[in-house]
Amino acid sequence: MRIGIIAALPGELMPLVRDWPKMPVARGSGIEMWQHEQDGNELVAVCVGMGAAAARRAFTAAEFAGSLDVVLSVGWAGALSTDAKPGSCHFVSQIVDAQTGERFELDAEPQCRLVTSGHVADEREKQRLAASYGASLVDMEAAAVARLAQIRGIPMHCIKAVSDGVDARLPDLNPFIDIDGKLKTISFLAYCAVRPRYWGSLIRLGRNSAAGAIVLALTIKKFLAGGMKP
Repeated sequence: MRIGIIAALPGELMPLVRDWPKMPVARGSGIEMWQHEQDGNELVAVCVGMGAAAARRAFTAAEFAGSLDVVLSVGWAGALSTDAKPGSCHFVSQIVDAQTGERFELDAEPQCRLVTSGHVADEREKQRLAASYGASLVDMEAAAVARLAQIRGIPMHCIKAVSDGVDARLPDLNPFIDIDGKLKTISFLAYCAVRPRYWGSLIRLGRNSAAGAIVLALTIKKFLAGGMKP
């Protein structure tokens, strides 16, 4: 069985793929890929960047060496509810595309709804999304992955770690995300360096993200070892 693991950023995957061989990719493609054999399954983990377009490129890259039998959409998500604690990990049972209204049902318990937004949601946007969709989590990629899995008729699972709480006051990241879904790190750090009101929140974000990535890796490993039953 060939299993694709699609994420947005390397940091989301690092605790999982630390010992996996890295696959060669075209220079300048922005793609990072790892491959691993486990229990007779071929695992391919890919990250390209944030957003739907990057998720589609990652999916295509995962399929390059052969069609997928199962796909996992994994990574960090923002909390829309106080029930989604920073650093925790959740199986998603329904994905809602905020841009199209499409809904994708997944096999997972307990019920956890995620809404995919076209941009990074700030505190006010989180409140709007929670009220509009009754969702617990928000990300930027899962709906794109779900749509491609549906078109291909393959099972899809979504596992997300919470990087930022519902009331996190973070700087607006959207101006610092380029057309390829990459964070303009130097520009973003320069912006934050002269705005100390964000420093505490960014430190907490870093800690929560690191903890979430570790829990995410453990959850994915347990999920795969258990026959992919949430």
